[in-house]
Amino acid sequence: MRHDPMLVILANLLCRVDGLAGERGHVSVVRLRDEIDQIRHIARAFRLDTVECLASTLQSALSLQGAGPVVMSYLDLMRDAIAAEMPEADVIPMPMTAKPARPAGNGAHPVA
Repeated sequence: MRHDPMLVILANLLCRVDGLAGERGHVSVVRLRDEIDQIRHIARAFRLDTVECLASTLQSALSLQGAGPVVMSYLDLMRDAIAAEMPEADVIPMPMTAKPARPAGNGAHPVA
């Protein structure tokens, strides 16, 4: 079975966009800008013009307005643009997962 390298790239981009969307409100503006820049670079390298344009516009919006509600709108648009490049693949929305709970401890410390 052969894997299409473009599908791997598109899946990576979807993971990045969904990851940012899942962290809404919990990601610093600096990290958000860095992640958007990475998405833009990948999109440019693989000639995903719509995704690149949206990422670039989002970077500009972040510079002017900071991280606000506009971010989610752009992430949704980028996800749709990436999904449009995958016509034969089913794109399933990623469920928003809560951070894993820490296991309840009994207060005992391991003995060395």
